[in-house]
Amino acid sequence: MTLTQLEYFVAVDTHRHFAKAAAACFVTQPTLSMQLKKLEEELGVTLFDRNKQPVEPTEEALRLLPMAKEMLSWGQKMKEAIVPTDEEPQGIIRLGIIPTLAPYVLPLVLPSFGKKYPKIRLEIRELTTAQLLEELRLGSLDAGLAATPLNAKGYIEKPLFYEPFVAYLSADNPLRKKKNLSVQEINPDELWLLDEGHCFRDQVLNLCSRQSGKSMHSNISLKAGSIETLRALVEQDAGATLLPELATLHFQPRQRSSLRFFRSPEPVREVSLITRKGAAVPGILALLEACIRNAVPERYHNADPARVVPL
Repeated sequence: MTLTQLEYFVAVDTHRHFAKAAAACFVTQPTLSMQLKKLEEELGVTLFDRNKQPVEPTEEALRLLPMAKEMLSWGQKMKEAIVPTDEEPQGIIRLGIIPTLAPYVLPLVLPSFGKKYPKIRLEIRELTTAQLLEELRLGSLDAGLAATPLNAKGYIEKPLFYEPFVAYLSADNPLRKKKNLSVQEINPDELWLLDEGHCFRDQVLNLCSRQSGKSMHSNISLKAGSIETLRALVEQDAGATLLPELATLHFQPRQRSSLRFFRSPEPVREVSLITRKGAAVPGILALLEACIRNAVPERYHNADPARVVPL
């Protein structure tokens, strides 16, 4: 059994297609198929049902996949350990990131990271928090970037920054007359919210002490999947929403006039890098951590724990 065979095993499971898996591994399909057959013979099991399209892992394969991913992760960590310190960092980081962070953090981080570390390959997936934790558990990810604290058993949360909440108000909202707001001034019944399953929705509800997530209009049932949908609704209709501040950094002057910041102590969301306890975490992950912290405003770096809105 070799790490290469395990890599091909995981690749076929990921792509559910032998040709696509071979292309992703930069080998020919016959080479991949031959090595996978050798692995099956050594293990004494069939790993994939080749009669189905897309191919499907067998029950035996599903039991073995988490171990294969863990072994590959440790193999990568061993390779990193023997790279001379004066050589350019190299390796792979598999990162999951929640949808309310991805559109705003990644554009700040990826250009500089890719230029500074061209030999590090970043594989990024946008996932909900629940999906992210599951992929970490299965070994499909090395780390996740999400709002915390989750206090999930079996995981390590390393806070990277604290992002403020801001209010976004429609043109006729009376709160526009105020320069800064307190949380108590926000009418929770006038807020547009994300759909259930988004941690940012839960934080907004907790911040406003709101128990339900009903629409601000009795005849409208909204299940918004993105912050950009909430922003557009406020710009076209009465009402308000709360946004993470990073989502507003690109705003034009007209849009910025609709923003109102909270008075001190302003509420924030804690954003952390999450890893699984006992997992082989790539050493190069520290380079990504530093890049993320350097990309966000410096005032995000520290916060009073009392300001952090719970999930």
